[in-house]
Amino acid sequence: MTRKSLFLAGLLAGFIAALAMTVVMLLLAWAGVATPLVIIGDRLSVFIPPGPFLSIMGKVGGYNHLKQLGVGSTIGGILLVGALAGGLFAAFWRNKISERSTFCSFAFFILLPLVALTVVLWPVLGTSYRGLPIQEARLVTLVGFCLSLAGFERTFALCFRYLIRSPDPMSDGGEPFTPTIGRRALILGGLSLVLAGGGAAIMRKLYRMAAFSYDGTQYKGHGVLPITPNDLFYCVTKNVVDPIVSTSLWSLEIDGLVQNPRSYRYEDLMGMDTVDQETTLMCISNGLDAGLMSNAVWKGIPMRDLLDQVTPLTGAGKVRMHAVDNYTDTIPLEKAMDNTTLLAFQMNGVPLPNRHGFPFRAIVPGYFGEKHVKWITRIELVAADAKGFYETQGWGPDFITPTRSRIDVPDDYTTFSLASLKGPIEVKGIAYGGDRGISRVELSFDDGKTWDEADVYYAGGDLAWSLWNTHEGWTPSEPGEYNILVRATDGKGAVQELDYNRSPYSGTTGFHRITVYVKA
Repeated sequence: MTRKSLFLAGLLAGFIAALAMTVVMLLLAWAGVATPLVIIGDRLSVFIPPGPFLSIMGKVGGYNHLKQLGVGSTIGGILLVGALAGGLFAAFWRNKISERSTFCSFAFFILLPLVALTVVLWPVLGTSYRGLPIQEARLVTLVGFCLSLAGFERTFALCFRYLIRSPDPMSDGGEPFTPTIGRRALILGGLSLVLAGGGAAIMRKLYRMAAFSYDGTQYKGHGVLPITPNDLFYCVTKNVVDPIVSTSLWSLEIDGLVQNPRSYRYEDLMGMDTVDQETTLMCISNGLDAGLMSNAVWKGIPMRDLLDQVTPLTGAGKVRMHAVDNYTDTIPLEKAMDNTTLLAFQMNGVPLPNRHGFPFRAIVPGYFGEKHVKWITRIELVAADAKGFYETQGWGPDFITPTRSRIDVPDDYTTFSLASLKGPIEVKGIAYGGDRGISRVELSFDDGKTWDEADVYYAGGDLAWSLWNTHEGWTPSEPGEYNILVRATDGKGAVQELDYNRSPYSGTTGFHRITVYVKA
């Protein structure tokens, strides 16, 4: 066969082999094993600065669409690279070293990609969606890579040999494509349709398991309660499918710059002293009018109790928390040793829901939500310059939540009629001062010219939000357009403000403003 014919045969065989490999990866993902379909995106995303990242996210329609696009692009890339690799291998190596083709095929399609993937994806190889410790998870991920690549290599070899096999035993195989080879290509095309159909079926099942239905959940509006119900608690996840951790596989390691590294099983931690603590969490990308914040009562173990047992060394400046889904983040060691920093295992009286970090997550009062790492499997004491997932991407450098307040009722751009009002207009919302509490909330009905004090009818304490209202409501004096603003004063006396010097990637500051129209 000519080199062009070999290339075309290899191209088809490579495409079918890539389809087979994709199906293997989808099956592994179904079993909770990390595959390149997802962790390639995790690995690459840390290199995209927040500005371009948010811009891309906006253009594709949000984080969920971005994750879907990422997985879809990875699958498309696998199919393209697989086809091209098959074509190149067939055209340049088959005739030259046919007596060693099996060895060359193994080296080209398994050994080299495995080495490359291991080097490139090493930081995220410890991903496990069932909760394996990082070292064991890394091994399982590599075994999954081997199975996927072996599926590609064997499928390619069988399909390629089938395509180029001479119909005449006396032939030397030098003909270009013949009707016989065309029929074989048609048969293999049917096989590719079968594989694509099987892959699509697995994709549909994985989609039903995916985080798309709840990722981006916001909690705001008329029905906000002092304690947020677990199923309504805001949720942000980087994952397409979140971990479902098995406590029989899971363990917590504490190591790094410590004198006495320790490892705990789930049962060990359940026997320790615990505390109950009401704490509010808020996402760093929460807008002034948004609902990426919620409040819960957490039960957990003070992180200090665990760190005292391992004895931090002098060079330790931060604690880096590792999750089973390869997410990492850091907090200062001083903050980790604070009495209120917890490893929580209950949320509002029940075990943590899977989406909120079962079996253990961090609760770090006063810091943005990304620091409250879910599905923790390792606590590593590190030097002060260490960074986590979003820190590496470029978020921060300040992760301490500024004082915030929000108007939940009435809605922005609501129109009222004085003639039809049956009483004062209800105005209410929330205020949050990180770990400093709230001492005062004020409202302005004239775009900030004058301020009136609101009533705080629920004070959650220093670590939680407060809920406020106007008590007797608001009765407009005359028709017109009203710009209503809210501001809060934290428990230390600092008034909420617009901080022009704060990085845009350290959380929004300023005042929530709504516009209300009142007609006669």
